[in-house]
Amino acid sequence: MSMQTHAAHRGGLTAQFTSAWRHRELIATLARREVVGRYRGSLIGIAWSFVNPLLMLAVYTFVFTVVFKARWGVELEDAPGGFALILFVGVLVHAILAECLGKAPVLVLGNANYVKRVIFPLEVLPWVTLIAALFHAAIGLFVLVVVRALLVHSVPWTCVLLPLVLAPYALLLLGVTSLLAALGVYVRDIAQLIGLLTTAMMFLAPVFYPITAIPEPYRWMLYLNPVTWVVEQSRNVLIAGIVPDWAGFGWYSLAAVVVAWFGFWCFQRSRAGFADVL
Repeated sequence: MSMQTHAAHRGGLTAQFTSAWRHRELIATLARREVVGRYRGSLIGIAWSFVNPLLMLAVYTFVFTVVFKARWGVELEDAPGGFALILFVGVLVHAILAECLGKAPVLVLGNANYVKRVIFPLEVLPWVTLIAALFHAAIGLFVLVVVRALLVHSVPWTCVLLPLVLAPYALLLLGVTSLLAALGVYVRDIAQLIGLLTTAMMFLAPVFYPITAIPEPYRWMLYLNPVTWVVEQSRNVLIAGIVPDWAGFGWYSLAAVVVAWFGFWCFQRSRAGFADVL
């Protein structure tokens, strides 16, 4: 029995993290290549990872503060660019999902040469995608905190809790990425649907509007979107200086564990047939 076939039966969540730890150097190398490869050939290289969020923030500030004169109903928006900062939090959170889901269906297809190598741990590929997405989000969040400090002259201590808020979100996305990576090998149409899905999830979450803009009886529908809770809690810790909703954190974490396990289990169970399809 080959190592790849044997690994297909190890679909537990413990096996997922054990494999990630055992191949941590490989994951780091591939993630670094993924990040650097995005800007290969450009004049300023990886510096674009800082320039992009700055440009986005400048555009949001102009469009929503000057053109639309939009209001959110919180104290920070009275500061110059305050509304854009609130909006930017939601955009960055959704961008992590968009990057992971956008790459997931072609993750195995785009690395077909690895499938033929029995000794290559295919299960690390979703980790590489997730880490690259988190890296770009971290740069954007760093820019956001610095700009907030310059505009408002203060940064709430609750910012240090942001990694805790994002942890179950990352775990959930790891599971979804694994699931879509496996399905994408057998059902190629998934790659065409993901763009529509991620766009719909952006507008069906309080990214561009406060959750209070939705009538109370319908708000529960937005919380079916995994982006909603993370956006709300990220704004709490980054903007409002409020600690996360710990009850919500517990339920979200439980759901994330289930999704991560299911996604990894499906990936491991289906990987034995990747070579035949490719």
